[in-house]
Amino acid sequence: MPYQRSLTIVAPVRAGAERDLDRILATMGDGVANGSVIDFGALDGVHFARVLLVPAAGGESGAAASGTALPASLILLSDFDVSVDAHLEQLVESAGAGIDQIFGHCEGYPEGERAGRDRLDYLRRHVVREGARYVNTSGRTVRQIRQESVLRDAIEAFLDDPGRSWDGLDPGEVRRAVREFVAQDPELAWALEPAERPGLAARAREKAHLVAVPLLSLPLVPVLLVVAPFYAVLLRLHEQRDEAPRVKPDEERVRLLAALEDHVVQNPFTAIGQVKPSRFRRLTLVVVLFYLDYATRHFFNRGDLAGVKTIHFARWVFIDGKRRMFFASNYDGSLESYMDDFIDKVAWGLNLVFSNGIGYPRTRWLVHGGARDELAFKDYLRVHQVPTGVWYSAYDRLTALNIQQNERLRAGLSGGDAREWVQSL
Repeated sequence: MPYQRSLTIVAPVRAGAERDLDRILATMGDGVANGSVIDFGALDGVHFARVLLVPAAGGESGAAASGTALPASLILLSDFDVSVDAHLEQLVESAGAGIDQIFGHCEGYPEGERAGRDRLDYLRRHVVREGARYVNTSGRTVRQIRQESVLRDAIEAFLDDPGRSWDGLDPGEVRRAVREFVAQDPELAWALEPAERPGLAARAREKAHLVAVPLLSLPLVPVLLVVAPFYAVLLRLHEQRDEAPRVKPDEERVRLLAALEDHVVQNPFTAIGQVKPSRFRRLTLVVVLFYLDYATRHFFNRGDLAGVKTIHFARWVFIDGKRRMFFASNYDGSLESYMDDFIDKVAWGLNLVFSNGIGYPRTRWLVHGGARDELAFKDYLRVHQVPTGVWYSAYDRLTALNIQQNERLRAGLSGGDAREWVQSL
């Protein structure tokens, strides 16, 4: 079994087809996908998925550094447990007509009667590699999450049975009774075995990557020590020169975005912006994302992104030749609490990445200021947020904390402090 994988497909929309495509997407969901056109729930091991339309940019609204307009793009994102090839093949097999219906509005999509191979080749050509990605807990599958949720419900029902009395029993005896109940139920007996984890080959690749990046980076340290003062001077010059206008989001747009949120206990967030038009900023962002990806892959992979514990999956992705970047996440609770969580706990991390985008609140030395200007930062996010009506969650009534507690409940059946385990119920 591999670790969780992700898929990012970005396809430019044909000129004049944006409005028709937007109408189709509107029929596919109203903040939660309804399973029409593409049924992500029919695919193996999908945690989260979404389809969205990113509008064109350019001209007076913000031309790219080259002066050329940036096209509207259709984006499909998914997070899953199988290999990327298996996921793509199943997507084409199960939703070929739906793929035609939406990607048929994109440039270069095969015309006439299409075979599965035509669709697959097109999607593969438009796969984009993420600059960085975050997974709440490496190796935890959809199957495990769903099973452990069922396990909790069953155990709580067993303990709440009015025909049973637990008075006078110590926690160890209660746990033994629960273990016997679980062992005798063929639908629950799996819980007495350890959760499935990635195979040896997958774990070896992760260990190799963990060691390789520092080893390859080590020879660059002397160069960095020489370059650092010059970089610092250039950074401050850019920070002082870059414009940081305060732009308020349109009230109608805010209402539209709000109508797509809070349908279940989780929400999707998608925001896109243009990278500041300089090689210095672009290079800074590439390096920051490279090491961010390393950190999230190996250190922030057990339910905690530098203090933020409500995110299930997230990714940072360059598009349009690195002239734009989008950020997409799946998180618990309201957008307001999500933004506050980031501001309070990891504002410096937000600044590291997003200060390289046009219009971001002014920063100092890359990590200070910026998101600390709370109102300006929240306005910036709303202005750059993209409506996400087609969004799928495989476990939309479970928060990240619920999932973690359910995992601990299962592990506690086989050992640990019995009193703490009983109290967790």
